Amino acid sequence: MSDQLVQPDDDATTPPAAPAPADEEAMDTTTSVDRDTSAGDSPDDGVAAPPGLPPGRMVDLAGRGPSWVRADDDAGGRTDVLVVHGWTVTADTTFAPSYPALADRYRVIAPDLRGHGRGLRTAGRVRLEDLADDLAQVLDGVGSDRAVVVGYSLGGAVAQLLWRRHPERVAGLVLCSTARNFQSGPVGDLWYRGQGWLAPAVRAWPGPARNRMVQAVNGKVSDGPYAEWYRRELLRSDPATLLRVGAALGRFRSNAWIGEVDVPAAVVITTEDRTVPTRRQRGLARALPDAAVHEVAGPHNSAVTQAAEWVPALRRALDGLELDPA
Repeated sequence: MSDQLVQPDDDATTPPAAPAPADEEAMDTTTSVDRDTSAGDSPDDGVAAPPGLPPGRMVDLAGRGPSWVRADDDAGGRTDVLVVHGWTVTADTTFAPSYPALADRYRVIAPDLRGHGRGLRTAGRVRLEDLADDLAQVLDGVGSDRAVVVGYSLGGAVAQLLWRRHPERVAGLVLCSTARNFQSGPVGDLWYRGQGWLAPAVRAWPGPARNRMVQAVNGKVSDGPYAEWYRRELLRSDPATLLRVGAALGRFRSNAWIGEVDVPAAVVITTEDRTVPTRRQRGLARALPDAAVHEVAGPHNSAVTQAAEWVPALRRALDGLELDPA
């Protein structure tokens, strides 16, 4: 999610601006990459990428199609950590600064969610439950029986659902900049529903939406040594599916069952967050049994913009979990 929102009321988060799709050239590049099933990065790797990216490959999700994931082939005695990114971004554009800092103790498993980056391509309605089921298949694809699940923003909602639907796959939870629901009353409900209503039009008439996506990405990414790489990664996504995922996010509520979580849990709170307000994050922390709380004085996208503070907080949250040896 973007970090551009006004402060919502106590019961909700205010919705972000709708994601905008990519231009024709960027979409052509994405299509060629989606067909690449080799390990590593895409064929157009003349673009400088951040250091420390784990090897990547396409894995098959139970016959539904290929989806991109980064993970070392062998855990080498390390704990598996499944990292789940936010809405309209990708695993790499969220967690690239975190990969090197975790690699000594953790095998990071970093998939792109459905419709995001090089994630699974589907048509029709999307539920967050579908994304959680996709993650269980990703774990199968990389040979992981059980993992600690780190979820950021949308990824935090999906992580909660992964525990609820596949508890045997979740060794622990670290929920970052996320909440028990993303509603904001009648206006917010209408906004989220509108994402789903827009999706068929974007699918049918992609040109204007693609142009809008390029404008949005160019406005989001600042200059730097990896700016072009970040732009390329963000433009890989399928805009119609992003909209459907946004609609699904508006339907998410874990209030009734999040207190039943029975694995070690921690919460990383961004205290200057205007996308998922701090009080909403604290509400999640209070609802989780015995959750450790780690705070970062920064905005919603601190995982990238304030990585020097956010990544150590994530590492402390992971290191502090008292995991079952089994």
